[in-house]
Formats: sequence, structure tokens, C-alpha cells
Amino acid sequence: DRIPHRQSCLNPSEPNPPDMSTKDLEASMRKSVEATQRNFNTIRTGRANSSLLDRVSVEYYGAETPLKSLATLSTPDSQTIQIQPFDLSALASIEKAIAMSELGFTPNNDGKIIRINVPPLTEERRKEFCKLASKYAEEGKVALRNLRRDAIDKIKKQEKEGDFSEDQSRDEQESVQKTLDKFIAELEKHLAEKEADILKV
Repeated sequence: DRIPHRQSCLNPSEPNPPDMSTKDLEASMRKSVEATQRNFNTIRTGRANSSLLDRVSVEYYGAETPLKSLATLSTPDSQTIQIQPFDLSALASIEKAIAMSELGFTPNNDGKIIRINVPPLTEERRKEFCKLASKYAEEGKVALRNLRRDAIDKIKKQEKEGDFSEDQSRDEQESVQKTLDKFIAELEKHLAEKEADILKV
């Protein structure tokens, strides 16, 4: 679910929309970048961060429920994540879900609160997490390029149908490319920030 579902950035019900794509395209590309940022948030850095648990879901009354719907998450210090369940009967299920997640954390349950010690990262783990961040960024770029392709296809179709002149079509396609370039640059900036965070000792 890391690559958001591609959707055409244009409204097909409008036969001849003015400045058809820029706003919708920007909104769709913004969503793609935000989805990539959410993926970045789930990658560990050297400090405790409750968003690391964003993907953990807990079996609660027979339904898979996001951990953050069941507890207050906080970071009392730079190496500890604290989980305070709203319903104490969910404590054991929460502990189990964290222990079985791919995060590699060992939860400590004192009967009221679960604490997770976030150990400092080894150099090897830092490199692995940088690779993972690059992979998420690449997936984000693929999603952005797919949106560009949809937009350009739509413009070419409108040119073919006589809605756009050749010049208008070229201008629109250039505008789509500029929008893509802007969001790719933004994504690369977020990646650089995430990598710096991971490598910070």
C-alpha cells in the first residue's frame, strides 16, 4: 500500500475544462509525497519516535485495530517509547503485537504501561535503513511519474479531439513536467533529511 492508487488527475465529466490539470495534478502529487513521508516515519532513527509504531495493528475484540486507536503513545526520553492503553484488558494483545512486528523491539509490560527501549542503531542498521528510505523514495517517484503519464495522455487525447491546439497541448505538457519536477525535488529533499536523521549519531 505504499504506492497510492493511481488516479487520473482530470475530471472526465468536464468536456473542456479550463487550465484542466494543474490543480488536480498538484493535489494528487502532493498525496503521493505525503504517502512517502508516512513511510519514512516508520523507519527507525537513533531516537525513540512513536510514529515507528504507526503500522502496528492489534487484535482487539476479534478485529485488527491500529495501535494508536487503542493507546496513548509518548516518548518520555530519547530512548523510550511508552504505550498507555485506554483499556487495560488490551495490554497483553498490544504487547504481543509489538513483539511479533518486524520492528525487532522487546516490549516491557509492568501491568499498566508498556515501555519499549529503543537501542542506538549500529552502523550496519543505519545503512540498511538508508537503503529502505531510498526504496520508499523510488516508489514515490514511480507514483509521481504515473500521475504525469496520466495527465499527458489526457492532454494528447484532448488535442486529438480538437479541444486543444498543438501549442496549447505543448504548453500544458510542459506545465505537467514542471509540476512533476517540483514534486520530485521535494521528495528528494525529504529523503536527504530522513537519511541525515538515520545517520545522526
